[in-house]
Amino acid sequence: MADSGPGAVLRSLVARAVDADRETNGEEHWSDDHRIVVTERGGDPEPVDVLSSVVGGTASATGRRQRSIVGVIPRIEVSTVRRLRDALDGTGPDRSVRLVFTGAAAERLSGMSGDVLRAALARHEIEATVHDGDSPIAVLLVGERAVVGLFDEDGLAALLTTDAPEVRSWAAGVCRRYVSAAADASGPPVDPERS
Repeated sequence: MADSGPGAVLRSLVARAVDADRETNGEEHWSDDHRIVVTERGGDPEPVDVLSSVVGGTASATGRRQRSIVGVIPRIEVSTVRRLRDALDGTGPDRSVRLVFTGAAAERLSGMSGDVLRAALARHEIEATVHDGDSPIAVLLVGERAVVGLFDEDGLAALLTTDAPEVRSWAAGVCRRYVSAAADASGPPVDPERS
């Protein structure tokens, strides 16, 4: 991975965000460790392959399948959505998926194709909310893992996955903030106590 490539940019962005979060809480600065995996488009595996594997319920550190997914999605890409749909189909009925769509993804969900997208999400039992704002990155909590995606004009450029507690804590805070500010895709604001 090149120092100026999307993977390096994503790693740096996450490190700065985690440090800022820790500083706010009066904690020491964080230094990333070997538990962080960054993949870039054009690599082997591709970011979408890793995302699909993580979402599909790859065994966690405790050996349990990932059952809960919460995340912030700034962009909807057809190819990525298809892969995630297939991965979600294999996770079983007792999983919970709650996604906040923001930026271009929220516009698409609220736009002319919104009815079709909302119906597809409902068929897969995905709770969808929209956020009136944007995010430069996708942030997901998938069971015990934090997953952060960086998009460019061509789609998902880089993906960072980790079970590092510092990153998971930061990602949980990001998801809570977006969930608190989001509105149900088809109705009134979401109760932040449910996040």
